[in-house]
Order: sequence, then structure tokens, then C-alpha cells
Amino acid sequence: MSRFALWFQTSIGAKLVMAVTGIFLFLFVVGHLLGNLLIFAGPEATNAYAQGLKNLGALLWVVRVGLLVVFLLHVGSALRLWRLNQAARPEAYGVTNAIEATMASRSIVLTGLVVLAFIVYHLLHFTLGVTNPEYLQYLDPKGRLDVYRMVLTGFSSAAVSGAYAVAVILLGVHLSHGVSSLFQTLGINHPGYNNFIKRLGSISAVLIAAGFLSIPLAVLSGLLKLP
Repeated sequence: MSRFALWFQTSIGAKLVMAVTGIFLFLFVVGHLLGNLLIFAGPEATNAYAQGLKNLGALLWVVRVGLLVVFLLHVGSALRLWRLNQAARPEAYGVTNAIEATMASRSIVLTGLVVLAFIVYHLLHFTLGVTNPEYLQYLDPKGRLDVYRMVLTGFSSAAVSGAYAVAVILLGVHLSHGVSSLFQTLGINHPGYNNFIKRLGSISAVLIAAGFLSIPLAVLSGLLKLP
């Protein structure tokens, strides 16, 4: 067994891998949100952005595969750390002291798994067109994939928008703890700015969740409409 594999099996190794991969995933989430918010700029901005990504060709697939590897490492290290914590306390506590542990920290694995399940559905829904293959036939007047119409059609379903809302709220809960804890894992820990770091996690989580939620809400309310 390699040194990395042995190191990864330790709690310190799992925490560090989860923190580093968490940084990359957080940056991806922010970038993905900014791209999604172009929907408010109209069909041209949305479809041009989507076409620009498609024009990356092989590079886009390199990025996708890289993100997949990072994601698997993040999930694997989280599950590894959870198993190590469970092994350290095989018997449940008679009294649970939740003063220091927040709801977000106690549910970090659960929220992560729910978000994972939604990501799979999200890819099948919009990216791969498995659940709705007709979406991939939508073309705009310039012959590009009409992502604007795809998004508005998808979120016109209250069930789809509801599932999306639950997922992004849980993503926010996950990030509220994850963003703050990665600083501690990386050794960025000082009484002078610990409170700021905690607030940073909560603020970034709320902003990201609100940003993603704004799209289905705008569709359902009629703020965003097909031309």
C-alpha cells in the first residue's frame, strides 16, 4: 500500500484531503452560480455562455473529469472520516452534548449525500438529457442549444423547482459548516478572526443558496419568461 493510501486512512489525512478538495468544489460552485445567473441577462447571454463552454471541446472534458476526481476524493474522505469517528465511539452517548456542535456540523455527511444524489439527477435532467431528451432538441435562432428555454421549461414544473430548492438549501447548510471548518483544518485559526471565519461560512452559504434559488423562483413567479 502506498504512503498516500496509508496517510489518507488517518483522520488527519482525510480532513486535509476533504479541505483541499472542498476549496476546489467551492470555487466551482461559485463559478457555476455566476454562469447560471446569466439567465437574468436573457437568452443571448445564456446561450452564448453555454456555447462558449461547448467550444472548449476536449478541454471541457478534462475539466469535467478533474472535477469528478476531486468530488470523489471529497466524498471518499468525508465517509472515511465519518467511519473513523464512529469507530472511536462505537457506543452511542447516553447524553448528547450539542453545545459546540451545530446542526450543520452534525448533518454534514447527510447533507453532502443528499446534494450528491441531486447532482446526479441534475446532470441527467439538464446536461445529459436522460430524463427529458427533448431538451437537447431545443435550438435558438443561431442554431445553438437553447439553454435558456431548457432552464425555463424545466423550472416551470413545481416538482422540479421544489426538489432543486431543497437541494440548494441543503447545499447551503453543508457549506455553512464546510467553509468555516476548512480554515481550521488548514491551520488558519486565530482568536482574532475566528468569529469572522464562522460568519464567512454562514454568509457565503446564504448568498450561494439564495443565488441558486432565485432562478426557479423567478421562473415560477413569471419574472423570467420565454420570448
